[in-house]
Amino acid sequence: MHKIRKKCLMASLALLPCTVMAQTNGVWTLQNCIDYAVAHNVQLLKSVAAEQSASVDVAEAKAGLLPSLSGAMTQGVNYRPFQESGGNFVNGGIATSAADKVTQNGSYGINAQWVVWNGGKNRMSITNAQYNQQLAAYDTQTQANKVKEEIAQLYVQILYMTEAEKVNRTLLLQDSTICERGQQMVNVGSMSKADLAQLQSQVSQGRYNVVNVQTQIDNAKMQLRQLMELPADEAFDVQPVDATDVQVLNSIPSKDAIYSSALDSRPEIKRSQLAIEQSHLSTKIAKSGYLPTISLTGGIGDSHMTGSQTNWAKQMKNNFNGSLGVTVSIPIFDNRKNKSAVERAKVAETTAQLDLQDTQKQLYQTIETYWLNATNCQAKYVAAKSSVESMATSYELMTEQFNLGLKNIAELLNSRANLLNAQQTMLQDKYTALLNRNLLNFYAGNEL
Repeated sequence: MHKIRKKCLMASLALLPCTVMAQTNGVWTLQNCIDYAVAHNVQLLKSVAAEQSASVDVAEAKAGLLPSLSGAMTQGVNYRPFQESGGNFVNGGIATSAADKVTQNGSYGINAQWVVWNGGKNRMSITNAQYNQQLAAYDTQTQANKVKEEIAQLYVQILYMTEAEKVNRTLLLQDSTICERGQQMVNVGSMSKADLAQLQSQVSQGRYNVVNVQTQIDNAKMQLRQLMELPADEAFDVQPVDATDVQVLNSIPSKDAIYSSALDSRPEIKRSQLAIEQSHLSTKIAKSGYLPTISLTGGIGDSHMTGSQTNWAKQMKNNFNGSLGVTVSIPIFDNRKNKSAVERAKVAETTAQLDLQDTQKQLYQTIETYWLNATNCQAKYVAAKSSVESMATSYELMTEQFNLGLKNIAELLNSRANLLNAQQTMLQDKYTALLNRNLLNFYAGNEL
């Protein structure tokens, strides 16, 4: 039944990429990107392979509790071309004589060995292998979280730059309209050609801005495709997101509450905690080197030789033997190997404790950074939104006054630059607040 469930699970994972691509139709949501990356990202797949290798180590450690069994067979030929008389030979502990110049002999045996007790090292080795397997699983989860976080950052970056491109295209359209109006004013003599040249230069700059933003979008999409390991011939575009003010300005939990939740859910913290337990176990394993080892050995064997006066069957009967023994190995002087192993294990315990503290510190620093970015950008977004409204109104009035000849070209271009800067600042604050708010939610143990 377990094998059937495992086969069904593997089949479901194999169909997942095809299902994702079928649902996207070239337009990918954030969840689509994450699902596809989890199934294809090379670094993540390497982590999964390491986890599978660790499970093999567990099975091998468990098999170490069982006896080992080996068989051996030897066949030999002896050639004595100058022998003139018979010689005496010992075969299987039985003396025989042979006068043949060519003789054959064979021996056969089966030997077994079983470590009955070695200070509990075998059983502790199983636990250690299980720790390694769980550590590998935490590494896989950590790598998956890293991939998800990078995908979210690139995805939101694309959303932000797409909005910025729309802003630049709108201003370019307005610049083109104003430039046409300027040409008409030059034709009737109410504007100099120098002022018209400034308007034409602004249109060229607007086109450059549009191309530059589109290049940044394409570069971000390229990075996202590479992170997802998406084939080059697969259509790809992100799903537009209409982020409302409610989503952007949603209340942010305290960073201490988020950090407390992260300590209970983040795999990097669990990994560091488990590494401390493993270091304690490693110390016990090292100390077991001071204890005796008890082993049981046993075997059966047989042999024969040609040229003897005794036939093969009787030789095999007479030479059949069995053995059984007990070996007790007591460490007395080992050139300080055991003592050094224990000391190294204790140092590893201290290192594991420090690693946990370092991981906790880095986690808190990351959460605090996201929290500060989200909080500050929320406040800045409110101010930037108000600034955009006033700048847009000012630019509209400035454009009307310019068309009437009441404002000069320098005042018009300055008003346009102020509007563009305010719009870009608002978009940046909007998407930065949205991204960091969702990353905090992710660190609190929720899905992106």
